[in-house]
Amino acid sequence: MGLRELRLKRGWTQRELADRVPGVSNGRIGDWESGRLDVAKMSLGTALKLCDALRVSNPRKLLSDDAPGPDEG
Repeated sequence: MGLRELRLKRGWTQRELADRVPGVSNGRIGDWESGRLDVAKMSLGTALKLCDALRVSNPRKLLSDDAPGPDEG
């Protein structure tokens, strides 16, 4: 499950998620969801803020299932 799936599971738009995460714009969320920005390279602080907003305990859940593993890509 990735960021988009977690957001949609809550029934939120990108803007609604951005409103819950200080310092993150809906455009940035869109960039992560579309792959324009690599979710794996976001700061730990941002990942933790997203996890808090989405009520997710493990930041790895922000990564999509089809993201390359540490030995790939």
